[in-house]
Amino acid sequence: MSVFIDSMSRVLVQGITGRDGSFHTRQMREYGTAIVAGVTPGKGGQQFDSAVPIFDTVADAVEHTHADVSVIYVPPPFAADAMMEAAAAGISLIVCITEGVPVLDMTRVYPFVKEHGARLIGPNCPGLITPGESKVGIIPGSICTAGSVGVVSRSGTLTYEVVDQLTRAGIGQSTCVGIGGDPINGTSFIDVLEAFEADPKTKAIAMMGEIGGTDEQEAARFVHDRMKKPVVGFIAGQTAPPGRRMGHAGAIISGSAGTAAEKLEAFEKAGIGIARRPKDFVELLRKRL
Repeated sequence: MSVFIDSMSRVLVQGITGRDGSFHTRQMREYGTAIVAGVTPGKGGQQFDSAVPIFDTVADAVEHTHADVSVIYVPPPFAADAMMEAAAAGISLIVCITEGVPVLDMTRVYPFVKEHGARLIGPNCPGLITPGESKVGIIPGSICTAGSVGVVSRSGTLTYEVVDQLTRAGIGQSTCVGIGGDPINGTSFIDVLEAFEADPKTKAIAMMGEIGGTDEQEAARFVHDRMKKPVVGFIAGQTAPPGRRMGHAGAIISGSAGTAAEKLEAFEKAGIGIARRPKDFVELLRKRL
């Protein structure tokens, strides 16, 4: 089994004819992802690489191809409408790669997506991959290998680093999920941890958080109260000064709740193995598998 996507996922690409959309569509198709449609308003009826039909709307694409996953590569001013269009068309999993989506836009998108029964991953995320089955987003397929460790992270780059080290050490992954680093995103650590806990294929979880907010503390409580599978965690930004945003829009310390020390203390209390450096995941997970 896997989490959120598998070999049966039927994917459409919103913004398929743009620079990023076209590049990553080819990468996803080369990996083996079932890309069944693209959406670019005004270009309906055309073909992408003579293989993928393009539609003017998500609703048309879903009607003709039965797509159930959408990945979004559109500029920030149009990303909110793209996410809501996908939800309104009946897409069950929406993955928004776009960085720089205004927080005010997300205050409209989040409840809209929930009301339509869809799951949103992102925005400002690398997407997700189930090794050997399906890749939706920008995580490099070459660094992943199938196995039993679930990976969830707020940071795309940190995801790549940890996954690469696990693969080199012979530790495969069940599914890798980048939830994004914005203040408001569609899927939380707890959502992914709950899915991994229910997935028979996943035997242990690697979780990468960062400074800012309280998501990691809430995840630690969930691990302590609800999970039986072992979890290893890492917090990025341990040397960041208070009040300075570090890369992600959500990675800013205000008061004491968002500090790395507070998050690591929550991990320790919850029984989560603490990786002081990304490379520590290898040995910590080996002991728990």
